[in-house]
This record gives sequence, C-alpha cells and structure tokens, in this order.
Amino acid sequence: MSATMTASSRAKRSPVPMNGVDTPALFATINAVAAQPELAKFQFRAKSRWVSGTQSQSSMHSFYGAGSEQTHVAEYTATTDHPGVLCGDDAGPTPVEWVLHALASCLMAGIGTIAAARGIKLNKVEAAVEGDIDLLGVLGLSKEVRNGYQGVSVSFVIDGDASPEELEKIVMQSKARSAVYDIVTNGVPVSIGVKTLAMA
Repeated sequence: MSATMTASSRAKRSPVPMNGVDTPALFATINAVAAQPELAKFQFRAKSRWVSGTQSQSSMHSFYGAGSEQTHVAEYTATTDHPGVLCGDDAGPTPVEWVLHALASCLMAGIGTIAAARGIKLNKVEAAVEGDIDLLGVLGLSKEVRNGYQGVSVSFVIDGDASPEELEKIVMQSKARSAVYDIVTNGVPVSIGVKTLAMA
C-alpha cells in the first residue's frame, strides 16, 4: 500500500520480486485500483473479550476489501495485559505497547515494499520505538496530563544496495504513506456503543 511511483519511473525497468515483495503483483494491484477506485475501500475488524483483571484477547479473521468479504488464512489472536507493577499478570504486552508495534510494523512494511518498487535490495532494517507516557492522566490524578503518549520516537537502522540518501528517502516515503502513522499523528473519529445483557 505504501509504494508510489511515477509512470515514467515505472517504465524504466520491469519490476521483479524483491525483499519478499511480489513487485509485479504490487504494480498490477496499483493499476487495478487506479482503474476501479472502489476496490480501495477496506474495513478491518477485531473482536475482543475480557479474560480477567487487566487481561483481554483480541481475534482478527474477517475483513472487507477489494470489493468483497475476505478472511485471513487463519484467525490471529493477540493477548494484552498489564505488568505486575501496573496491577496485571503480565500475560502479554500492554495496549500502548501494541500501538508501538503497529507503528513500527506499518513503517517496516512500507519500507520493504517501497524499496522493492524502486529496485533496491534491502539487507537489514531495524527500528527502536519508544513512547513516553505519564500515568497521572490515566489514574485520574491530573486533569492537565493527557491519557496517551506525550511523544513517540522511532529510530531506524537501514542497510541496502543504495546510497544513504536513497535509503533515507525510502523511510520518509514510508512515513508519508503509513496508515498507522496517520492514525497516530492525525487521530481518527472513534464511536463507542454499549449493549448490556439485559438489553440483548
């Protein structure tokens, strides 16, 4: 989703699979969506259930995209909890750590795809992601402190068959096209509905 190239740059060479990316299929997808923009409409879903204490588990299986209902090859699950110091059993990463994972993995996917689209072989990509949070907000001890991260930093180490300037441009292009980066930095409207068993 993160690869954007001009028609002239695409015409310079025939795309070949690279960095684990089926580049010919990528360009075929871009062309198909350009011809039928309605294919770009996707809806992703997660179902979550409370387990105990601060632990919950989410599953992701079905989604809508490319004009029809789709499913992953398997139902994926993610367990979330708090560490003992935050009154949990440490059965999984905290929700805010999953946000860091989502941001890093979205940027990584973009880097791999964009590099492949540009014909650049990657040798190594690593990211260190840090988020600073002040729990005075979450714990209701201060109205001046926000509940979420006060700042997030992402630091990349990247190596590939290109100049340092070209590799940096790939990272910046991934940032420019990352869905999760957009969600984190621009926010998104969220609606919450409630149904009790008595109402069911």
